[in-house]
Amino acid sequence: MYWMQNFLSVHWQLSILLAPSELQKDEAEDMQSEQEETIMPPPLEDPELNINHPYYDVARHGIIQLAGDDNSGRKVITFSCCRMPPSHQLNHTRLLEYLKYTLDQYVENDYTIVYFHYGLKSLNKPSLKWLQTAYKEFDRKYKKNLKALYVVHPTNFIKILWNIFKPLISHKFGKKITYLNYLSDLREHLKYDQLNIPQEVIRHDENLRQKHKGKLPPVVKIPPPRPPLPTQQFGVSLKYIKDKNKGELIPPVMKETVSYLKRKGLQVEGLFRRSASIQTIKDVQKLYNQGKSVNFDDYHDIHVPAVILKTFLRELPQPLLTFECYDHVLGITSVESSLRVTRCKQIIQGLPEHNYIVLKYLICFLHMVSQESIYNRMTASSLACVFGLNLIWPSKGTASLSALVPLNLFTELLIDFYTNIFNSRTVPGEILP
Repeated sequence: MYWMQNFLSVHWQLSILLAPSELQKDEAEDMQSEQEETIMPPPLEDPELNINHPYYDVARHGIIQLAGDDNSGRKVITFSCCRMPPSHQLNHTRLLEYLKYTLDQYVENDYTIVYFHYGLKSLNKPSLKWLQTAYKEFDRKYKKNLKALYVVHPTNFIKILWNIFKPLISHKFGKKITYLNYLSDLREHLKYDQLNIPQEVIRHDENLRQKHKGKLPPVVKIPPPRPPLPTQQFGVSLKYIKDKNKGELIPPVMKETVSYLKRKGLQVEGLFRRSASIQTIKDVQKLYNQGKSVNFDDYHDIHVPAVILKTFLRELPQPLLTFECYDHVLGITSVESSLRVTRCKQIIQGLPEHNYIVLKYLICFLHMVSQESIYNRMTASSLACVFGLNLIWPSKGTASLSALVPLNLFTELLIDFYTNIFNSRTVPGEILP
């Protein structure tokens, strides 16, 4: 690795010599920004973050956050430079460890990273040595399932840094990187409202737009939502679907995707871990919403019905486990291990009847999937990582990283102990896959 370090060091120096004006410009902006904002933002308050968290010293700043899903159903991780305190207040080695700790929960699935560059200044900027270490630390397992890296508000510093590392980065990985000059550009790729963008970044974006006013196309206004079609399946309540489908308790899209996956997907390795074409998913959603039939054989991709099932759950106006259960689910980690299954059962018993029936139908299927884990590699724990945040989320904002442990644990218990948890409540008219 010595040749690599030597090469990077020389390349870094050459880049500075070849592009002094660009870097000086960035440094000048840094200095101006530091004069305007000499006090770094305080640590981001996360009520769900416990002081016993293994990386509490880093996590409390909110630099790295979970931000829902992108348009393909892939988990989104954000990295906000403006949340980084001065270097003497943050152990960058610990920051790197925490980033790996976070990504380790997702690298088995397709995922996306959004990097907010604004706020990286001379007082909190990591060293070149740290960047070299970071690049070496993130081996193939981290890069393989990273499907997109969005760099928001890139500066000349970032572009020069890219040129430094470009010879060492594969062409395939390079295609995953997208520069976005304005926050509005994110709407095309992600569920923008889930991102929890720092206020400092929003203000910076507004300043940029003011600075370039007249040179930018106007921000496209989102039209008000139309009333749902009678055949609508996505983005409407379970009650709406039931009322429009002659009282059927299990939504047609759920029944059809589960039935198809049960017949053809139980032994597919990595089921629910992979994403599918965004356009294909939109096309299938449109067909369902128009009340038209869908033949998944036409798509020759088992991951299409898998993503459709996750998308249906994620687009419910209220999560299947309901907003009211959110705090109860978060409390599962404080319950003694031997009593957790009983506590799960108590929480589930309190669900509205319709939610209970649909949840039971889904968990029964996921239990079947876990029973075939020797072939599909999807244990109850793996399925919980995929479905946890599709079953429940807070009424405001998105779940924080610290909420993942209890949410995923609760989901894992539902799948592992399906028979025990759901055996004491039978509802007339319920069906199982």
